Amino acid sequence: MCKGFFMPNRIVISSKGLNIKDIIEVARNNALVELDNSLKQKITASQELVKKVVDEEKIVYGITTGFGSFKNQVISKEDTKKLQRNIILSHACGVGQPFPEEIVRALMLVRINSLSFGYSGIRLETLETLIQMLNKKVHPIIPEQGSVGASGDLCQLSHMALVLIGEGEAIFEGKKMPGKEAMQKAGIKIIELDAKEGLALNNGTSAMTAIAALAVFDAENLALNAWISSALSLEALQGRNKAFDEKIHKLRPFKGQIDTAKILMRLTQDSEIIAQSKSVQNAYSLRCIPQVHGASIDAINYVKKIVEIEINSVTDNPLIFIESEEIISGGNFHGQPIALAMDFLGIALSELANIAERRVARLIDSNLSNGLPPYLIQDGGLNSGFMIPQYTAASLVSENKVLAHPASVDSIPTSANEEDHVSMGTTAARKCRAILKNSCIVIGIEMCCAAQGLEFRKPLKSGKGTLAAFEKIREHVPKVESDEEFYKIKGKVLKLMKSNEILKAVEQAIGKLSI
Repeated sequence: MCKGFFMPNRIVISSKGLNIKDIIEVARNNALVELDNSLKQKITASQELVKKVVDEEKIVYGITTGFGSFKNQVISKEDTKKLQRNIILSHACGVGQPFPEEIVRALMLVRINSLSFGYSGIRLETLETLIQMLNKKVHPIIPEQGSVGASGDLCQLSHMALVLIGEGEAIFEGKKMPGKEAMQKAGIKIIELDAKEGLALNNGTSAMTAIAALAVFDAENLALNAWISSALSLEALQGRNKAFDEKIHKLRPFKGQIDTAKILMRLTQDSEIIAQSKSVQNAYSLRCIPQVHGASIDAINYVKKIVEIEINSVTDNPLIFIESEEIISGGNFHGQPIALAMDFLGIALSELANIAERRVARLIDSNLSNGLPPYLIQDGGLNSGFMIPQYTAASLVSENKVLAHPASVDSIPTSANEEDHVSMGTTAARKCRAILKNSCIVIGIEMCCAAQGLEFRKPLKSGKGTLAAFEKIREHVPKVESDEEFYKIKGKVLKLMKSNEILKAVEQAIGKLSI
């Protein structure tokens, strides 16, 4: 077969808005971004209204005045452009590690989308330059820390805008270089900011929203893998699936709970191991999988709705209303919706890991495992077996409990008490991302332990879905006969989870899984 030229996916920014899958396509798959022509007229009209304000020397916040507590400081017409440049230079004071490339790309896309609706007063030329940077992979170096989540992510977005004006630093073609050099090598013209543009670029929730969008996508995937790992543990512990009877769950009709019970029944269909279970009743970590996993799944779906609203929102200040020729100051930059949602998602993901760690603890404890050898290994004593993976899981779920403390309940005044309540939304999003990473590892550990446990249930067969998962794991990770480097085993299973190979094998056996 002849190979054709690879054509990247293309995401068109229009009045229809974007969804989380669009963010993933751009952030991880390098889809190209294009601005729909229907938006261009409104973008231009909003900038013209800003110019009118400047020409008439009207007093409008952030256009002809200073920022924050400098709101009453009038700026001359001659200094309008300098004002916008200065806000980018002075507000780019981030610290900490740089965001990874996928977050930078997601952040840029969310900002472009917000500015495209025509309420921000940015020039079409400036917006299209930002799109060129994204398409040509000029990735500004943006530190993780420094945002209080109102007025949005001023700090991180200023680092993004630095490169646009030929300052700051960027990664281009795999190399770190000055922003001006990156723009020149990519063949992109550097922008001189006009009235309102600096404030339009850096005043919004794009950093926290970008992190949130990626986290929600990965949380959905984690929940699917957690269904599989919990079903593997149920079988390895020779539990019962009677508690997943739909008659029970219809009496408490939470969607996540009902769906989880149905999926567990599908995963364990025709299981000889479960058919021979003599347990009268399972422990909570098995019996209550629908209730616990289901609640977390409902939380993920709730957060997804919040994040997709924010992706398609205009979050800078002031806002330009061309129909009524008004420029109105408000507070759409306040990150409270995302802050609360990210705290909620972090708690929900912590619980998926918490209950999984309890199943791991049962698998390795011969007093609780219904006949499995201590630590899932023969010749125990000489071999420690799966003893320490449970330590690792315990360490991670305990760390999650610290990270799950809500950032959104914190606030600290800034700008001489002009900005006296802030959201800490970016902190909430960053914490959630850390919880997600830890929770993925815990679910991977559960898969490793459960697969090992199932070796001792042979020759009894697993269910249709669990057998497919077990066989896919065994293609890459053989039964552990004696002590070996467990981090390598864990790494292989995590790779299978990340590539969705286990999920695909299960879906081939029992059909599509979705939350």
